[in-house]
Amino acid sequence: MAKPSRKITVPGLQALKTRRQRIVALTCYDYTTARLLNEAAVDVLLVGDSLGMVKLGYSSTLPVTVEDMLYHTRIVAKGNSRCLLVTDMPYLSCQISPEQAVENCGLMLKAGAEAVKIEGGSEILPMLEALQRAKIPVMGHLGMMPQSVHQFGGYKVQGRDAEAARKLAADARALERAGAFAIVLECVPSSLAKTISRALSIPTIGIGAGAACDGQILVIDDLLGLTPAPLPRFVKRYADLRNVIQQAAVRYGREVRSGRFPDAGHTYP
Repeated sequence: MAKPSRKITVPGLQALKTRRQRIVALTCYDYTTARLLNEAAVDVLLVGDSLGMVKLGYSSTLPVTVEDMLYHTRIVAKGNSRCLLVTDMPYLSCQISPEQAVENCGLMLKAGAEAVKIEGGSEILPMLEALQRAKIPVMGHLGMMPQSVHQFGGYKVQGRDAEAARKLAADARALERAGAFAIVLECVPSSLAKTISRALSIPTIGIGAGAACDGQILVIDDLLGLTPAPLPRFVKRYADLRNVIQQAAVRYGREVRSGRFPDAGHTYP
């Protein structure tokens, strides 16, 4: 098991890039998993709006509410001690006005988040300026932005053509200038992610963006093998808990039905 080190903070995350130390990030939605990932010395826990798909059964992240994110942020925060805790801002929680953004992002910090993540490029700059004035740390998110799935026509790699690549790179620079402390790059060509990562002084965290990013993030359910196939190309399973859980439940069911459980060793005299 990895040995946990000192608390990761926003400045500390930026220092990892300076030291060329890769950032380890995972999504997290509950107390128990938060405890385990802290013990595993993960650097960043993201309470992702992906919980809509992997925990709430939605077909996209769009139905996720501020209340959903507050609930999961609170319970993850209770299990977090070392990791930098970042919460996704769900669809329409920030887009109406900068004032709305400050109010809802502030609620996430009150719930235990230490930063928020917001999807979007140059169009969210007024929002970022307001959040900077409110002293709310913001992580950006570019490339395949799940809240824009209908605009993109599905979950697709972004930035393949020259014009799209130039815009994505320009948006990354704009987010950095506006005060973002890190940027998630999702589903972009590895060469483009490398160019952006080298051009920025803030960390990039990739998901389907190649090895040149300053860190990597995966959805914890994907990593643990809980998500059924088919999976995106960028997902690597490090366990097969789907099968482990199913087999454990099957064995339990057999023992209950046969009367072997509970036995004397699991019964009070």
